[in-house]
Amino acid sequence: MIDVAIIGCGPAGLSAAINVVQNGKSAVVFGKGPDAALLWKAEKVDNYLGIPDVTGKELMERFYDHAVKKGVEFNERKVSQIMQTGDCFSINAENNIYNAKAIILATGVERTQLVKGESKFVGSGVSYCASCDAMLFMDKTVFVTLESESGEAEARILSDLCRKVYFLPKYEFTKPVPKNVEILSGSLEEIMGKGYVSAVKVNGKEIKCDGVFLLRESVPPSSLIFSLATIGELIQVDEQMQTNIKGVYAAGDCTGKPFQIAKAVGEGLIAGIKAAKTI
Repeated sequence: MIDVAIIGCGPAGLSAAINVVQNGKSAVVFGKGPDAALLWKAEKVDNYLGIPDVTGKELMERFYDHAVKKGVEFNERKVSQIMQTGDCFSINAENNIYNAKAIILATGVERTQLVKGESKFVGSGVSYCASCDAMLFMDKTVFVTLESESGEAEARILSDLCRKVYFLPKYEFTKPVPKNVEILSGSLEEIMGKGYVSAVKVNGKEIKCDGVFLLRESVPPSSLIFSLATIGELIQVDEQMQTNIKGVYAAGDCTGKPFQIAKAVGEGLIAGIKAAKTI
């Protein structure tokens, strides 16, 4: 059992993890590593107190090394779903289940522009996790988008269970596929239906389907945990970084502006201390 699971390995997530450990609790950070953080790509950072004129890569390496030295654990598996089970939380990370007493969401902001109709049909035909929801579409027709090769195992689950799969990879894809899979090219323009998904529009052409799987590198926070209160894609928190769900906290860019390192680190500190002291 993990004391506190942190979703996201940017400045907010690492700050939260360090402060959880400092308060005598175990912390596991789920994320793809420091180079996946948006800060890593910054050419120059000159507004973080006491560390002027540094690259984002250098600053992230310092944050990461600090967390490692403090005993923070890391898990690079992608989290697709978090469920509350009694007094704890079950985390689905690439079909591996982990249990935690508290959760801190430090997922950053969703940089992918939402597809027209996407928000409307989340839970009504739109899913971000094949291993979670594929069984709901057994012997049905689904449409799947995929951002990178890392999600191909998820897509394979759908080809095994569904009658027909329309597959739109967003990268060069040349591998052989089963007969029930049709490879498409172009862009997904709209998800359509009346109360539930019934079709998608790709390059102006309507394609009938029973469900849509958007297998992205990141999952919107509102889709990670059922009933999480958000304003758009931003998570609502109080002054203690507590969300509307007891035991779930949030910190960093996912809570709103300003999108600054100092804010992320400060919110991570608050969330980490609060989570550690209340479990």
